[in-house]
Amino acid sequence: MALTFTHDTLPADPKLAIRQMKAALRAQLGDVQQVFDKLTAKIEARVADIEARKAQGLPIWPEIPFNEIASGNISDATREEIKRRGCAVIKGHFPREQALAWDRAMLDYLDANRFDDVYKGPGDSFFGSLEASRPEIYPIYWSQAQMQARQSDNMAAVQSFLNRLWQVESNGKQWFNPDVSVIYPDRIRRRPPGTTSKGLGAHTDSGALERWLLPAYQQVFANVFNGRIDEYDPWNAAHRTDVEEYTVDNTTKCSVFRTFQGWTALSDMIADQGLLHVVPIPEAMAYVLLRPLLDDVPEDELCGVAPGRVLPISEKWHPLLIKALTSIPAVEAGDSVWWHCDVIHAVAPVENQQGWGNVMYIPAAPMCEKNLAYAHKVRAALEKGASPGDFPREDYEVSWEGRFTLNDLNIHGKRALGMAD
Repeated sequence: MALTFTHDTLPADPKLAIRQMKAALRAQLGDVQQVFDKLTAKIEARVADIEARKAQGLPIWPEIPFNEIASGNISDATREEIKRRGCAVIKGHFPREQALAWDRAMLDYLDANRFDDVYKGPGDSFFGSLEASRPEIYPIYWSQAQMQARQSDNMAAVQSFLNRLWQVESNGKQWFNPDVSVIYPDRIRRRPPGTTSKGLGAHTDSGALERWLLPAYQQVFANVFNGRIDEYDPWNAAHRTDVEEYTVDNTTKCSVFRTFQGWTALSDMIADQGLLHVVPIPEAMAYVLLRPLLDDVPEDELCGVAPGRVLPISEKWHPLLIKALTSIPAVEAGDSVWWHCDVIHAVAPVENQQGWGNVMYIPAAPMCEKNLAYAHKVRAALEKGASPGDFPREDYEVSWEGRFTLNDLNIHGKRALGMAD
């Protein structure tokens, strides 16, 4: 039975659309509770494994030395472990001194252009539905440091490695080019020592309401919505590059397909100091999608989902998943951290933080038609020094001194913006 809802834009009445969607999915799934119970048993086993490893002091996050990626010396077992956990830390992705130099250069760039004097505060409400507010994010995109990292040989090598963990070809189509990633300019975080922060509540990005209503997502998650849980593969790229997100005023969105979200550390970060946590179970998205169909959820609600917001994961609706939240290990400046685009993540709260917590957000967004279209917009924004299209129109850097320009692009940067083969 085909689903009857095919909204390509935000429905005029989201609650009505949710009710209609639930009726269609329940008819398609049959015994929803039975399907959900089967899935829950699988997730419970994964959670138990994670808890047991933590109790024994064993690592959860795979840690891969960059030089092994550069030399192509990665075992199949390591690849499978990354796919099982949906996350990884790349150790020494950049030399530590290079990352620290970028951090100093970033501060110089902000100071030289009097950012503290001109900053007007957060430009969107994207994280407004979460229990904890967002961390200290600066809407800066075009510094030399950020762009040098984005177009570096080291970044290209890691992005290609991560992209190739996906099943790129299926249904007779190659969904993306794993060896070229577009530049997706995102912001930076600068959190100084002594900071007290509420962190960021557990959530997923890349679509919330969209994951139930959009036709492309219905295809991505067809085996979930048909109840064939054992056949669902979160690493199959089929139809992922066809997904769009609803446009809602005054919020960010993502116009590209990211195989992995990620950030690169510009400072050393020790344990228990407001670090990133994930639920290292890529298949948990199936649990999130089926959970609102149970009888204890109001008919016009999706466990806290709201248009124009990230998809929240909460103790109220998803206690099993919250149990699995796992911190990254301590990282050094120059390490990078990556998590699958469906993986649930959060930033832990901290009081009187010890040391800096500085990162620049750089994902893996492989070249495809969808991502190339956005890359052309990125090129235009870079040329003007404007905020990229997915972010609020703050445009702080238009007249800033020392920002990166088109003339500074190397061959990776030109390929990433569709300017070279």
